[in-house]
Amino acid sequence: MKGKIENVDDQDERIASIFGMDEVPVVSDETLRIFIQYIKDNMDTNCEITGIEDFEWEEYYIIGPGSKKEHKRLRKSRPSFMDTYKIIGFNDEPDEDYGILVNLRRISDRKKFTLPLADLEGTDKNHPSYQILHDFSVWFVNWR
Repeated sequence: MKGKIENVDDQDERIASIFGMDEVPVVSDETLRIFIQYIKDNMDTNCEITGIEDFEWEEYYIIGPGSKKEHKRLRKSRPSFMDTYKIIGFNDEPDEDYGILVNLRRISDRKKFTLPLADLEGTDKNHPSYQILHDFSVWFVNWR
């Protein structure tokens, strides 16, 4: 399991086991709370994470007509998918739209942000937490 993405059946089995079930459950407040606890109990939060893809505010600059210069300026005060972060904590209450919110500190300037966990991934595919983050994102996106 460590450091590699396995086939879908293995992933479904891994995710279902988090809930003590034979099949993957749908995303709900209850299942999100279970996943939050699983992450707290099993994830080494001393890993670097980054965005899976451009964050919502960045789309205008990355795939739209916005200027790269303006994007660079805004990145000084906003989180970017290009940055790396350390986890400093989790919000215990699931968010209706974004699932699990995580409190982060940007490594480059130590600024703090709160972002949806489903938008993040580990920077090191060999780190044990990489798989947990990936499994959460896949589950949250595909089982809502």
